[in-house]
Amino acid sequence: MSKIELPENIASLSAYSSAKSEKLTGTTWLNANESPYSRRVNLNFDALNRYPDPQPDAVISAYANYSGLNPEQVLMTRGADEGIELLVRTFCEPGKDSIALFLPTYGMYKVTADTHNVGITALEQNLLQQGSATDILKAVGKAKLVFICNPNNPTGATVSTDKIASIAAALKDKALVVVDEAYIEFCEQLSAASLLSDFDNLVVLRTLSKAFALAGLRTGFTLAAPDVLAPVRKVIAPYPVSAVVAQIAQEALTPDAITQMRRQVSILNKAKEKLIEVLGSSDKITKVMTGQGNFVTVQVRQVNDIKQAMQSGLIMRPFTLFNEDNWLRISIGSEQELEQVRLWLTQPQAEK
Repeated sequence: MSKIELPENIASLSAYSSAKSEKLTGTTWLNANESPYSRRVNLNFDALNRYPDPQPDAVISAYANYSGLNPEQVLMTRGADEGIELLVRTFCEPGKDSIALFLPTYGMYKVTADTHNVGITALEQNLLQQGSATDILKAVGKAKLVFICNPNNPTGATVSTDKIASIAAALKDKALVVVDEAYIEFCEQLSAASLLSDFDNLVVLRTLSKAFALAGLRTGFTLAAPDVLAPVRKVIAPYPVSAVVAQIAQEALTPDAITQMRRQVSILNKAKEKLIEVLGSSDKITKVMTGQGNFVTVQVRQVNDIKQAMQSGLIMRPFTLFNEDNWLRISIGSEQELEQVRLWLTQPQAEK
């Protein structure tokens, strides 16, 4: 074993446990908020011996057009996760600065801050939902970045664009407000992208992993004012986007492909409504969070019922929320996959 001493923040780091990091076996996978729609792509390359364009113009222009922005407001990244990491690395000084987040929320904000020895101001979702912009301004203190996952993973809670605007206004010249819109296609009317022209301290994170059904591509976008992106462009790796990824992403952002994506989103949203009805009438479920996104988070009466589902090959995502370990996030899959959830719900409750 190497005798090289680790920095204290890395030695004590609790790594993010992704759905795919757990080596599970199953037949129905509803644990990672993936789309059930697989995409077929046609690839054609004759210059893989050359380095790719660091920021492929065709993809940047296509995503700018899709999001209603200018190309200079768009940075392509390796998933939205790289966007999180770049913002922390660019704007926060290790051992000095901090970020603010509203718990429970996506775990990578904390892991990224811990990795870079950046402090965390841990606030509650209730403050974000119920508090005023002035309340939030006081609570975030001197945090450099304020992360708002909208819709929030894993609760599905949302924040209106008016509320985002008021928070950005309150934090002007004090902090960057980072709105993570990984699931925004499932409720497009709530996007904060339209606010970017009004607030130069606002950043929006996007991904092709969810509604665009390209989780395996690891493609995201950081949207912000050019002055905000300028220092980030200095920090990002020299060739973050492979030629293969760029070609597939460009194809996914054509008008026909976007129309298809929205059609699929509509189908998934309707399937979610039906699933919520079934969950609400089940004796196995004590609470259903009916927020936005391609998932439903529920509280299960008995933890053993979750184990029963896993043993049958139905893989969903267990969570500990509000200091209780009987929470479960269910991704919205195909009709056949969701039928397995319904079958599980009709099985006799597992013994304690």
